[in-house]
Amino acid sequence: MTAKRVIAIAVAAILVFVSIGINTMSWFFTRDWNDLITEITAIDQDLQETIVEDGSLSERIAVLKVDGVIQDTGAASLFSGEEYNHRQFMAQLNEVMNDSTVKGIVLSVNSPGGGVLESSDIYDAFTEIQATKEIPIYVAMGGMAASGGYYISAPAEKIFVHPETLTGSIGVIMQSINYGKLAEKYGVDFPTIKSGPYKDMMSSTREMKPEERKMLQEMIDDSYKRFVNIIAEGRGMSESDVRKVADGRVMNGRQAIEAGLADDYGKLPTVVSAMKEDYHLEKAAVFEYGAPDNLTSLLSMKAHDVFGGDMESQIMKKLLTDNQAPRMMYLYGE
Repeated sequence: MTAKRVIAIAVAAILVFVSIGINTMSWFFTRDWNDLITEITAIDQDLQETIVEDGSLSERIAVLKVDGVIQDTGAASLFSGEEYNHRQFMAQLNEVMNDSTVKGIVLSVNSPGGGVLESSDIYDAFTEIQATKEIPIYVAMGGMAASGGYYISAPAEKIFVHPETLTGSIGVIMQSINYGKLAEKYGVDFPTIKSGPYKDMMSSTREMKPEERKMLQEMIDDSYKRFVNIIAEGRGMSESDVRKVADGRVMNGRQAIEAGLADDYGKLPTVVSAMKEDYHLEKAAVFEYGAPDNLTSLLSMKAHDVFGGDMESQIMKKLLTDNQAPRMMYLYGE
């Protein structure tokens, strides 16, 4: 990075804060940023509601949105943009569980999937809500609702797609990168001291052993079986019928309906109307969480606007936010 580039980025960073009304530069340079992030996160814990359609306050429909990779990356960073926030979404589900006025949930999904654990968190919360509150869940799939995006949709009473929706990709994947031979070519060594023979399983610096692959495959198979069972239960399908399309393939909306993985076509407003009609909630108010006017969102959007297309900042974001350890994922297009 050239000196001119460094100066340009520094000036841009200053302009971010000026543009949102922070004019005291001494505060900027002396601020304890760890404390600031803690303060912003605390403010962000208060769930805000935005009314989408006016109606009865005693019976309401909650519109919940999963947009992006379903992964718990911790508190949102200033440079992360508007991305899926797992902890915030789970807080929304908890709020719905304890709100007696919520009589139905419409889940808007636009996601390639994500972590096995995070997807399971959402699925478990939805099934608990259904069992405890006995309220319906409808799903409106957007451009993509694949793998974990389908996993979290499976327990819904009805799933709606667009003809161009990409869904399916039912399965589990676990990947790492092996650059050991490349490192060897350039004389790079990786001295490793470990407590057991498998402590560095899926290491990026050596070949995987056959017995290690067998261990990992067993884990993958367990998670895959759970995925298949969840779809079979949620969609009222036999396990054999699910397995016919649970080979990792993606499909469009038409194919999903024909395979029994979706019920009908419909975008979000249509899905909300369908729930109102099906469950006699014509007078219900419709609301969603997360008005984008809190401090975290403002800072995030400003920083993302400035640095979003910048190669150096994208690399820095990758280093700061990505978990590099191999893990099982319900994810399409990894």
